[in-house]
Amino acid sequence: MTPLALPPGSRLPDHAIWINGRIVRGDEAALSVFDRGARDGGGIFETLRVEGGRPAAWDRHLERLVLSAAELGFPVPPAPSRLRAGVDELLAASALEDAVVRLTVTRGIPGGRPTRAGAWIEAEPLAGRLWAGTRQSAGSAIMSRTPFETGWIGRHKTTSRLAWDLAREEARAVGVDEALLVGRSGHVLEGAASNVFVTRDGEVWTPPLSADVLPGVTRALVFALCAELEIPCGERMLGLAEIRAADEIFLTNSVQEVLPLAMLEGHPVRGRELGLKLLAAYRERMKS
Repeated sequence: MTPLALPPGSRLPDHAIWINGRIVRGDEAALSVFDRGARDGGGIFETLRVEGGRPAAWDRHLERLVLSAAELGFPVPPAPSRLRAGVDELLAASALEDAVVRLTVTRGIPGGRPTRAGAWIEAEPLAGRLWAGTRQSAGSAIMSRTPFETGWIGRHKTTSRLAWDLAREEARAVGVDEALLVGRSGHVLEGAASNVFVTRDGEVWTPPLSADVLPGVTRALVFALCAELEIPCGERMLGLAEIRAADEIFLTNSVQEVLPLAMLEGHPVRGRELGLKLLAAYRERMKS
């Protein structure tokens, strides 16, 4: 593969990347322009929190990756055991124990028989990926100003995430952790990088998967924890008025875990007690 041409004075990061079974660095960490992941955005990915060298909820993440690959007609991705070994190799090469790991699988280069999926794994220190609000269990969010429609593709974690990324830029521009996505109907769907929950009178609610929101791994675990703790939890569409009148609002994300909001649109959220209770239960579950 031809080395990448870079502007004078610039250089590629030198950290380790696992690509198709090899640890590479710098300009070796390149994807062919013929790969449909690079050319067409034809990729899916999973982001995992790793503590003490152990990826959290590994089986759930890999199950979602494999199901998305099958539903979207991807070539068969590398075996979960090979990807798990790749994570271990990369963490060792990067001297990391607490990290955020991203696994990406692409539709590969067409024309081969069979077409092989491309795959790469990245890792970076966990501390650098935690939101400011996560560190204090007191998050902040705004409503995205752009009406959002995910369509059915929103059920999958694809690499074609420009709409979500632009919403995240809105949040960064005003110094908050997250932007909540509002559909044209006026209902809140999810966060740009999270699922959203509200509580009212001791009950927990989140938008339904039928609204084409991402079936988050942490979202599903919160449902299981609510059942164990005998907290009523269900799905329904959430209008702006219901969000603003909520007793609590919390976000779920595999890296940020369960994040109770302290501020929404610059206004205090009433409470965080139930969100903090679920965060504590979630952390205990991740230890087991």
